[in-house]
Formats: sequence, C-alpha cells, structure tokens
Amino acid sequence: MGSDNSESKGHKKEEFDKFKNMQLPRNVVVGNEALEKIGGICNDLKLSRNSLIVCDPTTRKIAGNRVQEILEDMDYSTKIKEISEANQDTVDDVVEGSDDEFDFFLGVGGGRSIDVAKYSSHLLDIPFLSVPTASSHDGIASGRASIERNGDKISVPAQTPLAVVADTGIIANSPPRLTAAGCGDIISNSTAVLDWKLAKRLRAEPYSSYAANLSELTADLLIKNADSIKPGLQESAWLVVKALVSSSVAMSIAGTSRPASGSEHKFSHALDRLVDKPALHGEQCGVGTIIMMYLHGGDWKKIKNTLQAVGAPTTARGLELSEEEVINALVHAPEIRPERYTILGSRKMNREAAREAARETGVI
Repeated sequence: MGSDNSESKGHKKEEFDKFKNMQLPRNVVVGNEALEKIGGICNDLKLSRNSLIVCDPTTRKIAGNRVQEILEDMDYSTKIKEISEANQDTVDDVVEGSDDEFDFFLGVGGGRSIDVAKYSSHLLDIPFLSVPTASSHDGIASGRASIERNGDKISVPAQTPLAVVADTGIIANSPPRLTAAGCGDIISNSTAVLDWKLAKRLRAEPYSSYAANLSELTADLLIKNADSIKPGLQESAWLVVKALVSSSVAMSIAGTSRPASGSEHKFSHALDRLVDKPALHGEQCGVGTIIMMYLHGGDWKKIKNTLQAVGAPTTARGLELSEEEVINALVHAPEIRPERYTILGSRKMNREAAREAARETGVI
C-alpha cells in the first residue's frame, strides 16, 4: 500500500540527467512602425546606456539614423559603425574598436549588419538587438552568424538577439528580391529536416523532433501561403518575418542549425566558394532545395512552384550562373562541412548524376 509501482516490481529508478541550454529572444516586436518602439524596448530590457549601432551606408539611411535619434532622445549614448562586408576583418575592427565602451550592440540592416553585430557581441559577451530592414534570411533571430574567413563563408556561434524589432513598413518597402530570397531560405527547411532525419537513421545523430516539426511547419506555412506574398504588402512582410523568426527558434531549440541547413545549404556555400558572382544566399538555397528534394524522392515540383509564386529563381539562368557552375557546385557540395551528413553523402557527387538531377528538375 502506498509504495511506488515501479519499485514494487523490482525496477530501479533511473536518474534523468539530460541537460540542454536554449537561448531564445526575450522580445519579438513585429508590425507597422515597430522601429519607433526601440527606446521603450531597451528600457524594458533594462539595458545600460551605451550602445553601438552596426549598419551599412544604405541601412543607416533607412533605419540606423532613426534608431540613433530615438535612443538619444531617451538618454542613451550611441555611436554608429558603418560596415561594408561581413568578414573576420570587419568583426575584429568592431571588437577592437569597442574597448569596453559599449554595453550592447544593435544590428540594423540585412544579413551583413546583423551577422557582424551578433558575432561581435558574442565575442565581447554583451547583449545584441536585431533590427532587420529586410526579410532576406533566417539569421535575424538565430544564434549563429555567417562570416567570411579566408575567402570562405562559415557558420559560427553568435549571440542570440535579446530582442528582434521588425518594422513591417520598412521591410515591405525593401527590394522584392530580398523577400523572395528569405522565402527561399525558409522553404529550404523542407530538405534540411529530411537530411537531419537521414543522419539520425544512418549515423545515429542527435535529433530533436520538436525542433524538426517546428521547422517543417514553418516551411509548410509559407508554401501554403505563397500566392499571398506580394511586394509592398505589410501582410506579406509579417508572414515572412514570422516564418524567419520561427525558423531561428527551431535552431535555438535544437542547439544546431540542422533544422534549417542541410544539403541545399552545402550547395549554396559551394557556389559561394566556386563562382565569381554568387546570387543571394536564399536564392541559391531555394534552387538547391529543388534538386535535393528530387534526390530525396520528394515533391520537388511543389518546391519549384512555390519559389516561382514568390518571385524567386528556380534555374541556373535565374541565378545568373552557367550550367557548369551549378554542376560543379553539386559535385563539390559534399566537401562543405563534411561532418554534416546529408543526402549528398560524404564524397564528391558523380558528375553525370549531378547533371541528370539538374536537368530532370529543369534547373539547367
């Protein structure tokens, strides 16, 4: 009477010792004129008064100067650092120029500004706020950054933003190509999760069903609503930003970029390495997703139709690349992060197989 059933049956109670640390944004503010709330958000987060705004010359005009005005009106001390590239030299310059002067960073802009700010803040161990001016990639809320080193783009651990402030009025007015690229990055979750499941089955790789389900749900949501994503519409900006944040959260839950980065990202990174003028990251990932879904035996036509609906490229010509450049990237894609197992395997892809996959899907 009253005894534990498992103990009464002679079973030893096992101690659960699994440990996981998930870093997620504390505030996500999305909507029209969200930028105007940046001062109140900093106050709510109880941030100290000295900040550095990282932006490029274009995004400084779009939002950086306004962020500085708002913060200074609320007695914050701010400086602006203009950058042109997201490479290690730029990061080193930001870090070395800080000299314990700043309490937090704000990345205002697209991929470059946000990646440099989040990685620099990680190295300095100070908070970071993400203020995207376009919905071009899923790094706006993630804890990883894409930084160029020695000519190669690599993914590095970075500071997860303490807050994300996405003004849909600004984002809706960004170049349509950037929004289409963001859609490509989200759609690529479809094959990234398939690759992750494959690695789980064949390599016993750690796998989070919760993170995988969230990532797939995010891609499916965008695919189902692709026809409603139009340039200049704040509703479209809202939908894409929400999907990008969800994708970032999936990566934070997993503790890895696996939910949103697989063989299609290897293809994109191979293009970055091999061609003189690569397309946008999300554009390349979208085309890669078409081919990788074909290799997985999935519905690659649905992927292609979705990309076309949002105005993203689906062919080598759309990427402004030659057929041979696409084939070379497929052949060499397994060399990118070889420890990350995908449908491409761990060795170079057969050249004729690469050509056939690209032809069958209409990429070339």
